[in-house]
Amino acid sequence: MVKIRLKRMGAKKNPFYRVVVADSRYLRDGRFIEEIGTYDPTVEPAAVKIDIEKANKWIANGAQPTETVRDLLKKAAQ
Repeated sequence: MVKIRLKRMGAKKNPFYRVVVADSRYLRDGRFIEEIGTYDPTVEPAAVKIDIEKANKWIANGAQPTETVRDLLKKAAQ
């Protein structure tokens, strides 16, 4: 199954995430199909940059977003 999920980047205690489309069998920070955005929770307010068109294309093709990514998509759409 293809999922839209977060890939953790950044240093220890300084997280930075990339929103990626990946096969659910791969590791969290492993191989992915496409990067569609970023999420930086360390700044106030949290910086969310997601390509909504690409996300909608993947969802239409059957990709399932995780709960966290679903919430981020709602914030990015506003």
